Order: sequence, then C-alpha cells, then structure tokens
Amino acid sequence: MSVWTCRGCGIEHTDTDQPPEACAICSDERQFIPASGQRWTTQAELSHEGYRTTLEQLEENLYGLEVTPEFAIGQRGLLVKTPGGNLLWEPPGFLDAGLVSAVGELGGIAAVSASHPHLTGSSIQWSHAFGGVPVLVASADRQWIRRPDPVIELWAGAKEVVPGITMLQCGGHFAGSSVAHWPLGAGGRGALLTGDTIAIGADRASVNVMRSYVNRIPLPERAVRRILNTVAAYRYDRLYGAFDVLESGAAVTVSTSLERYIAWIRGDVPDEPDR
Repeated sequence: MSVWTCRGCGIEHTDTDQPPEACAICSDERQFIPASGQRWTTQAELSHEGYRTTLEQLEENLYGLEVTPEFAIGQRGLLVKTPGGNLLWEPPGFLDAGLVSAVGELGGIAAVSASHPHLTGSSIQWSHAFGGVPVLVASADRQWIRRPDPVIELWAGAKEVVPGITMLQCGGHFAGSSVAHWPLGAGGRGALLTGDTIAIGADRASVNVMRSYVNRIPLPERAVRRILNTVAAYRYDRLYGAFDVLESGAAVTVSTSLERYIAWIRGDVPDEPDR
C-alpha cells in the first residue's frame, strides 16, 4: 500500500496498491490537469529525485516551509509557534525526516490546517509524524477530502485551533475557504494567514479573490462582501498569502482592493476613454 500524491496539486490520496485513476482536485474547474497528464508520486520517489523541504524564520514565532525544487502548486507552508501549541498551516506535499526533526525541536505540531482544499498538501502524513494531531477541515469542504482519516476534525464558522489563533470561514474560492487570525503576529500588530482565500497581487500592493485564479473565474459581489465583512472585525497589519507577504497596512489594502473589485463587477467604474 502506498500514499499516492498528485504531482499536479501535491495533495495526498488514500493508501492503495495502485494510484487513483484521476485527481478530483485537479479535475475541478478551479484547477487543471497538467498538459503532461495525470501523474502520481510517493514520498520515497520524491526523496530519491532530490526534493528537500527547508525551514526559514520569517518573523518571531513564525517559520516558512518550502519544498525545493518547487513541487506541485508550490505553496509555502507556515508554522506558527504559540505557548499553547504550534499550528502548521498549509503543509507542503513533501516532508523529509530532517524537517520533521527540525519542527520537533521547535515544539512540534498541535494542529494542522489550510485555507482551502488546494493547499492541504500532505496534512495527514504531517499529523501522523507528530502523534496524530488534529487536521482541521471546514465541514463545507468535506467532499474534497482525498485521504479520510480519524485525525480529521470538521469545523464551521470560527474556531480557535490553538490558543490565540482563530480560523475564520470566509467562503469564496471554496465554500469552506478560510483565514487564520494571529493577533500576536507582526510584533503584536496582528497578522492574517490567508493562503488563496485572499491572494496577494503581483504588485504586492493589492489583494484579490477569485473562484478560480488559474482559469480566471470571478466571484459574485455577495461572496466578496462576505469575505470583506468576515475579516473586517479583526485587527491585523500583516498578511501572509500562499506565496508572498504584505508587510504592513494589510487591513486597509484588503478593504480598498475588495471594494475596487466590487465596483468593477457591478459596472460602477466608467470605461476608459477612447484614445
């Protein structure tokens, strides 16, 4: 029996003798099957190919986990240290013994979670490496669970996953798409871990929300409003997305960017004049 990992999205699947016929995550309209076709791998195969996972301190009590060379979607995982236990957010799809040891030296893991199904990576394997800690999955996204396991705990609305860090269900990209509020982040100014629930723009001065980023499917106004209203009640100055960071002024950036988005989808922005 092998734990199969999709090479397209990096998400682990149920232990079987043979790999699944297809990856439901990649087949969905929000993602895509690579041009090379549906392909599968295992942790042992990735290790043999030279993949490694590195740990880098991003700020006090926050560490980034990245797989090199880049694997699948390529998100950066985050490990948040708290006195009540550490949260592993959006774990990569590959883990090696060296990284497990390094994380153990930082206090291990008390819970594993992610913003949405695309970035769950090898959540179950990470959980098992630390004694079967809870893997939090939004109940609205239960249909996207690719590797069922007793460690999975469903939740909805808002949940304190470890003391001092609260998960907030925003919807949008997926019905259960969420963010994690870390009030002690950014030197006490507050930080929001958003993955792709709220994505950082290429200009690193704006954010955006989409049903599908890769296939350019927008969200309706009601979904954007829900995201905006959900995070508006929380204090934060820094935002960590799946691939980048807004160092400061994040709350204002989220508000202005999403209000701009709504103005465009409502047609409230005048057309540019003909040249």
